[in-house]
Parts: sequence; C-alpha cells; structure tokens
Amino acid sequence: MASIKAKSFKLALIQLGSLNSSKSNNIQIAKKAISKAISSFSKDEENKPNLIVLPEIWNSPYAVNSFREYSEKIPKIGSKIGQLNENEEGETVKAMREMARDNKIWLIGGSIPQKDEKTDEIFNTCTVYDPEGTLVAIHQKVHLFDIDIPGRQTFKESDTLTGGKSLTTFDTPFGKIGLGICYDIRFPEMATIAARQGCVAMIYPAAFNTTTGPMHWTLLQRARAVDNQIYVAMCSPARHPEASYQAYGHSSVVNPLGDILVEASHEPTTIYADIDVDLLNTTRRNLPVTIQRRFDVYPDVAEKFL
Repeated sequence: MASIKAKSFKLALIQLGSLNSSKSNNIQIAKKAISKAISSFSKDEENKPNLIVLPEIWNSPYAVNSFREYSEKIPKIGSKIGQLNENEEGETVKAMREMARDNKIWLIGGSIPQKDEKTDEIFNTCTVYDPEGTLVAIHQKVHLFDIDIPGRQTFKESDTLTGGKSLTTFDTPFGKIGLGICYDIRFPEMATIAARQGCVAMIYPAAFNTTTGPMHWTLLQRARAVDNQIYVAMCSPARHPEASYQAYGHSSVVNPLGDILVEASHEPTTIYADIDVDLLNTTRRNLPVTIQRRFDVYPDVAEKFL
C-alpha cells in the first residue's frame, strides 16, 4: 500500500506515576492525568489530543502473582456506556469509558489483567474507547514476556497469563490504528501486517524494564517504523523506586523515517506528538518499498489478513 487515507492528528502518551497496590487510587490518578492533558489545551481546543494512550498494566502491580487478583471482566466490543451493570464489566473498564466520554477523546486504555469467566484464563488486555465511551477494540497480548537474563532479569508472564490469539486494528475518523502490547513489538510480523492493512500507526502500551529498556526500547520502535513506513508509539508507566518491577519509562513516538519525535524521561509526564499523514505518504513515495516487495521470492505474511 503506497499511500494511506487518513488525517493528521495529535497523539498523547500518559506516563502514569505514583501507581501502587490500590486499584481505586490508580484509577483516580489516570482520571486526573487525562483531565490535565485535555485541560492544558482549554485555550486551544482545535489543537487538543485526538487520541490518548495509557501504559501497560497500570491498574495493578506488574507482578505475575498480582494479575489474577486484579483481573476484571471485559464486555464485548460495541457495548456502550450505561448499558451494563457492575457484574458485567470491571471498575477499571467503567472508569475508562467515563474518561473517554467526559473528555471527548479516543482512548487506548493501556492494558489491564482480564479474566475470562468461561475459561478462567487471565489475559493482558488492551481496550479502546471512542468519545462516547463505547468499547471499540480489544487486544489480548499475543507474545508473553518470558525471559531469563542471568543475574539481571527473570520474568515469566506465562506463569499466570494466557497469550491472545488474534491481531487487532481499529478505525477512527483520522485513520486506522494497529495495537500491540509491550513484548509484541519484538515480533515484526504484527507491525508489517498492520501496515499492509492500512494502519497509520502501531501503538504499544508497554513496560520494558531497566535491563531491556536501555538495550532495545528505542531500537525496536525505530525498526518497526522504518521497515513499515508508519508511526510507532510506546507508552510506559513512570519508574517507581519502591516497585518490585522497575519500569524503564521513556514513552516515545517515532515517525516513518525513524526520527524520534518526542521521548519522556522516567518521571511521570504526558508527551504529545503530531501524526503527520503527509510525511508518511511522502516517505512512501520517495522510498517506495511498500510496492517493491518480492512475494514471488518470499512469502507475504500479511496475505491472509488482507
């Protein structure tokens, strides 16, 4: 796909801080951060963010022994605000609906632990809401973070979590967006398929740690962006000195040329980036790799998704 039909828009990544073991506290922090991100544009409404992103596992400690305890039921796509009772959706989902509606924004709600009531499986799940609070997309983390770097970092999500079995995109008035969660970015096929489906950006709520972050956080984003000539963003929690899992922070946005448009430090903050569709299409016109692939020589990984 040489060009993409989309409109330029403003993206905001909220690097939440002061998160702790209280789910209600974490929800209030997210509400306040989103409200602040919007209110800072009160005198410039036309320039306010169209799409806001929260980080990975922000309502719960990032620990395998916490995921089940903090897990919630997530309803079906298309469910609207006020339709369901407290037994049909969790408190975090209800709160995120309200955050989207009250601020009139599209919201990628980071990720939270999800419990499947039928199978009792736990997933690391991202939900997306439109400006009316309707649930429009669900992505369950496909690739689980199971690593062992001797003497530095050991973590095994599969001790508690089940991996998702599908890829996720969603449509907005400003273009199609692809979703992944954290470790998903290490698998280039996901971004390639999303780009071939016409996505303007791949967005990953993420929580790299202080070992893997310095190694690959920026490199992976730039690689996915350049390979597919799309925007790539990763939204992390802020680093918490008392947490058992030390998040890297450094939420950032990369353009189709591989330039870092904006990058946070490890402190709580909100960063903004203008997603320029003209730049994307110019990049593809000048370096037309999207129409030069040789599927007579190698397989098309996106073929069955198109």
